[in-house]
Amino acid sequence: MERTEILPRLRGVLEESSTQPIDWSRLSEETTVESLGFDSLSILDVLYGIEQEFDVELDAGDVMDLKTVGELVTLLAERAAAA
Repeated sequence: MERTEILPRLRGVLEESSTQPIDWSRLSEETTVESLGFDSLSILDVLYGIEQEFDVELDAGDVMDLKTVGELVTLLAERAAAA
């Protein structure tokens, strides 16, 4: 799966799981994960949504150290390639 395919799908998952007023059209690989406003509980919903959308398995440890959306895109591309 190409990175250019991942970001729009990821945007949809993040937007659906968010309760924050964010301009999702501005989401890019440089966007920090912290700026998306997910707390430790809501990140579980995000992980579940990502797993469903991309047919991958993730755990909280996989994403807790990620700083940017681009790093998450890289992780998803790697997981998709390995599947």
